[in-house]
Amino acid sequence: MVVCGLACWRCRWLLPLLLGLAIIMGIIALAGRGWLESESEPYVQQASLWESCTRGEEDLNWTCESLMDYGWGRAAAATYLVGFVILVICFALAVIAFSIEILRFNFVRGIGGLLFVVAAFQIIGLVIYPVKFTEEILLMGDNMFSWAYGFGWASTVVVIGCAFFFCCLPNWEDEVLGNIKPTYYYSSPERAPYLN
Repeated sequence: MVVCGLACWRCRWLLPLLLGLAIIMGIIALAGRGWLESESEPYVQQASLWESCTRGEEDLNWTCESLMDYGWGRAAAATYLVGFVILVICFALAVIAFSIEILRFNFVRGIGGLLFVVAAFQIIGLVIYPVKFTEEILLMGDNMFSWAYGFGWASTVVVIGCAFFFCCLPNWEDEVLGNIKPTYYYSSPERAPYLN
């Protein structure tokens, strides 16, 4: 019987794959134009991390203004982008850490610490953006924070989960490396007479 638990050596690539998924979601958040959108027709407002666009109800062309003209826009973009860059570095370090035969567990715990830093940067950017956007940008109609903003939060949640796993993985060092001998339990329905 083959058992592949959380800390199994054969399953070591799950954590780097999850980090890769977080990177993909981060790219979608950085490139997506759906951070804020009109909730229903007529669609007159949409925004990304980088710019805010509006149009009239009958107009087909979007008029865009850069959010980089605002201090909070630069701060939100910079913090999220710094977190993303550190995430990419953590992914590369995780691939290296799990590729070598002798896994360095202190190295893995350091990756977990860096992932907490990534989460902090991303959360700061994801909180600054809606708070300051709704205070300083004139909103037209009913709007909602939409799919690209959601991908930013999804990436952050995956990063937080991976950070915990990377930090806790050294606690299962012997199981991961296969250094524990199996324990066999034998139970008999009847006690042997010589044990009485």
